[in-house]
Amino acid sequence: MGKGGSLGTCVDILIAILLPPLGVFFKYGCRAEFWICLLLTILGYIPGIIYALCVLA
Repeated sequence: MGKGGSLGTCVDILIAILLPPLGVFFKYGCRAEFWICLLLTILGYIPGIIYALCVLA
């Protein structure tokens, strides 16, 4: 079948690019990481993406 973890990581990264807070929420729930990502996404879409990718990678 291949590597099971790599598909999940690719999906997480794709979600983080499309909707950054949602990708972080799937991994961490409603913890501080989610709220920081939501705030950064509201302030600017690109900072939200960068933060989500850093948190998920």
